[in-house]
Amino acid sequence: MATNQPTPTDPNQPVGTTEAPEARADDRAAAAEVRRRTTALRRQIGAQLLFELVLPIGSYYGLRAVGTGQWFALVASGLMLVPWIVYGIVRQRRVNAMALFSLSLVVIATVLSMVSGSPRVLNLRDSWITAAIGCWVLGTLLTRRPFIMTASRGIVIAKVGQTGLAEWEARWDTEPTFRHHLRTLTAVWGAVFLLDAVLRVVLVYTIPVDAFPLTSTLLWLAMLGGLIGFHNWYVTRNGLKL
Repeated sequence: MATNQPTPTDPNQPVGTTEAPEARADDRAAAAEVRRRTTALRRQIGAQLLFELVLPIGSYYGLRAVGTGQWFALVASGLMLVPWIVYGIVRQRRVNAMALFSLSLVVIATVLSMVSGSPRVLNLRDSWITAAIGCWVLGTLLTRRPFIMTASRGIVIAKVGQTGLAEWEARWDTEPTFRHHLRTLTAVWGAVFLLDAVLRVVLVYTIPVDAFPLTSTLLWLAMLGGLIGFHNWYVTRNGLKL
């Protein structure tokens, strides 16, 4: 008596599996799209580091090395943000309120330093920026979309796509624990920004002007590294990691 044996259509496919070639192709396409979005996100972060950290610091110390005064070197390094802000407006086809706010603080600090004649006033602009960001982050706790929820959208899309993003955001309306965790993370981020602002003010008036750009940047990188480390630990511990 003949028996029916399943015949695999793919020599690499285990006997008994029923995955169609079309499904495997869809999985490969989805994986390729995730890699593309992740690469684009990494490039954006790299560009931010270049224009917001490397170029300003490099231009300041480069100008100081050729004998430029502290005040002019600080102004020139601050203006390095302008091309990045303009590029963001053109690329996104909308005005970024936070970018314009940062630029306005650079202008205000420059004007005030012209009146006072003190380059230390220029260095205070970084404290104003991080303090304003910290207050804004904490202010989002009063809304239905706290900072972490909106800031994580790009990462969520890169990992699970638009459909996954919709499902992730829907958890806000159905899971009180999810809301609690996002609010906790938002509060921590806002507090760290405010702490950074306070420490920068202390540095402005306690260390030499030429030491401030590098010292304050290293301080922020250390605090940001610790903040990201805590963030990753918290989301992993509480089952939020995608």
